[in-house]
Amino acid sequence: MKKNRVKQLLHSGKLTLGSWIQIGHPDIAEIMANMGFDWLVLDNEHGPYSTETSQLLIQAMSSTETVPIVRVPWNDMVEIKRALDIGAYGVVIPWVNSKDEALYAVRACRYPPAGVRGVGPRRASRYGLDMREYLERANEEILIVAQIETQQAVDRIEEILSVEGIDAFFIGPLDLSTSLGYRGQIDHPKVRETLDKLLDAAKGAGVASGIYAYNLELARSYVEKGFQFVSLADDTTLLIRGCQEFLDGIKTFRS
Repeated sequence: MKKNRVKQLLHSGKLTLGSWIQIGHPDIAEIMANMGFDWLVLDNEHGPYSTETSQLLIQAMSSTETVPIVRVPWNDMVEIKRALDIGAYGVVIPWVNSKDEALYAVRACRYPPAGVRGVGPRRASRYGLDMREYLERANEEILIVAQIETQQAVDRIEEILSVEGIDAFFIGPLDLSTSLGYRGQIDHPKVRETLDKLLDAAKGAGVASGIYAYNLELARSYVEKGFQFVSLADDTTLLIRGCQEFLDGIKTFRS
């Protein structure tokens, strides 16, 4: 099992940049992985694909240095186990709202006695060729990211981040703004104030902070604030913007 480059960078206080994949085709994953992102998250929560499709996407990334991470559909030990067994080097876990839920997430990612993950790392161990090494190293190499997306999680952020094994948290601004009562208003003063509170809590706990950035201007502002695990939009958004740029440009040919 290779060292988890992204986990090392985050624990060293360094910035990592990635993106989200929602289109379930290996070509998308392969192209984006070859662009030089530190990590890519395969979205099994909102993306319309299965564990089998996720494995194909991870295989498409395997010739690159980009670290594959899966956002599982829920904080569920079976979903987490399946994501890790196909070769994910980390998981983003939705809807972590309490210390108990954070503890559950960590235990689901770790082999006994530290956790409850069942032993069967099929592809992750190179189909058994690296079984001993994988079992020895997986607990320390898997990146565990708790998603903070509700007022309840904000109120309990210190206790969530106190759980040993939570490497980072990730904020989806739309979910968080909606929970706070300002649906979609990611620039609302209350939302910005909450982001600062979460960032301060992360710094105090020594946990990396992550967030989704819809554009380059937002990404720059988040990096300047100290966020380390920053998503530069997603495959669908990047595809739309690329098409729009060309279509806007070609209008000048017709004028």
